[in-house]
Amino acid sequence: MNLSLHAALAMALRWGVVAWAVMALAAPLSPAHAVQVGETLPARWLDSAAGPQPLVAGKARLTYVDFWASWCGPCRQSFPWMNDMHGRFAAGGLRILAVNVDAKRADAEQFLARFPAAFSVVFDREGAFAKAADVTTMPTSLLLDAQGKVLFVHRGFTTKDREALEAAIAGALRDGAVAQRP
Repeated sequence: MNLSLHAALAMALRWGVVAWAVMALAAPLSPAHAVQVGETLPARWLDSAAGPQPLVAGKARLTYVDFWASWCGPCRQSFPWMNDMHGRFAAGGLRILAVNVDAKRADAEQFLARFPAAFSVVFDREGAFAKAADVTTMPTSLLLDAQGKVLFVHRGFTTKDREALEAAIAGALRDGAVAQRP
């Protein structure tokens, strides 16, 4: 084998091992467990422009928690839909809580200037809540009952999801029963 080719391959192998080690060390640790349907989430308070807000509010029969980011394309579609859901179901006991995970609050505020929210928006800049909920996709939504019990977990958002999500929410509000996975 040519000596320069041998040296080049050895160097590439060395850098490959270094790159693998760096990626392995930089990879996020998995949470103790991902949020599961039927699990009751612990009470927590989240930061908002109006001050701290509880995860589950007293008057809400259901809380739709939506994790989102300013760079998320599907979030641009979900915000108008959540505004519509808020308008239609808030009086019946639905609370929508959009949890922003941007590191910079200014990025979230720019997004909100383009896509205003008629519902509650909170900020999880350090990502503690998103990490605890094992959020790996934007948006990710959870439907919680009045005690914080997870009724469903949904990852992503497309126009096809609207009907199934809406039916699950409407059914849970109507029946007071556990929602079926959309």
